[in-house]
Amino acid sequence: MVNFVWLVMIVFGILVAGAKGNIDVVTKAALDGANDAVKISISLIAIISFWLGIMKLAEEAGLVRALAWLVRPVMRFLFPSVPRDHPAMGAMVMNLSANILGLGNAATPMGLIAMRELQTLNRGRDSASDAMCTFLALNTSCVTLIPTTIIGIRLLYGSTDPTDIVGPTIMATAFSMTVAIVVDRILRQIYSRKGG
Repeated sequence: MVNFVWLVMIVFGILVAGAKGNIDVVTKAALDGANDAVKISISLIAIISFWLGIMKLAEEAGLVRALAWLVRPVMRFLFPSVPRDHPAMGAMVMNLSANILGLGNAATPMGLIAMRELQTLNRGRDSASDAMCTFLALNTSCVTLIPTTIIGIRLLYGSTDPTDIVGPTIMATAFSMTVAIVVDRILRQIYSRKGG
């Protein structure tokens, strides 16, 4: 659906530019956009590498393990169907810990491992389990304490204070995670009443 929306916006923009006789603006914007995308991507490689290194140091120093220890009681409440020592629990804790630290790229592999491990508890069903749905909601909306990628982009574009986004990010992601958990619980109750 999102691809369709983007396609409509692009085609509409080209048609309007053509109707106004400004088709050269579309070509210039496409080339400038491609140029900017390459520059940003290369610049972000350095930022992401830096933060992944910090994550590795934090992991070696025990910070990630400490964060995982703090998050574990909440995880037991949110995922009662997942056994305490199951590999899925460890992968989910690591994924959410990386997301909390703003390291989405480091979180992705652990999220994939968590889903694969949750599928082993799903008894071969083709539909997602309650735990899988809850994990997806949390992974998508997880609170972020340090939005490293956004800070990096703001730094690239010359922001005078690239870290002033931290407070609003914490508030917005805390709100989104709260809503995700509440909606997940409500939908789970509705679904269980219908006998699904």
